[in-house]
Amino acid sequence: MSWMHVAIFALAIAVFWMVGAYNRLVRQRAAVLQAFGALDAFYLRWITLTGECLAALREPEGDAGLADARAAVDAATGQLGASLAVARARPLDGAAIAALGAGTQALAAAWQGLRQQAEGAPQAARTALALWGRQYEALRQQSLPTREAFNAAVQAYNAAIGQFPANVLAWLFSFRRSQGL
Repeated sequence: MSWMHVAIFALAIAVFWMVGAYNRLVRQRAAVLQAFGALDAFYLRWITLTGECLAALREPEGDAGLADARAAVDAATGQLGASLAVARARPLDGAAIAALGAGTQALAAAWQGLRQQAEGAPQAARTALALWGRQYEALRQQSLPTREAFNAAVQAYNAAIGQFPANVLAWLFSFRRSQGL
C-alpha cells in the first residue's frame, strides 16, 4: 500500500468524522430550538392569562386604586412580550435568553405588587386575582419540565461545542455557547 493510499484513506476518515461531528452539532442545536418552542408556548399562555386578568380588573366593579399596579403589570407584560419576540428570533443567543429571564422576573414582581395592593380592594378584584393566582400556579407547575428540558438541551449543546475536536468545527461554523433559563 502506497503513501498515497494511506493519505487518501486518512483524508476520507477525517471528512467522514467532520460530517458526523457537524451533524451532531446541528442535532444538538435543533434540540435547543425545539425545547425553546415549548417554552415559547408557555410564555404566550402566560401573557394571554395576564391580559385576561387585567381585563377582569378593569371591569366597573374593579378598584380604581389598583390603576398604578395594573399599569406596572401591563408594562411588565409588554417587556416580557418584547423579550420573547427577541428570544424567539434568536433562542441560542445568551443575551436574548437573559432578557427573557429578566422579563419573567419583572412580570412576577409586578404581579406580586398588584396582589399586595389588592388586599384592601373590593371583593371582585380579590376574586379575579385569586383566580389568576391559581391558574398561574398551575401553568407554572406545568412549565417546569419544559424549562428543565430546555436547560438540559442547552447544557448538552454547550458540552458538544466545547469538546475537542468538535470545538474546531463549532468555531469554523460559528456555533456559539448558549444560556439556560
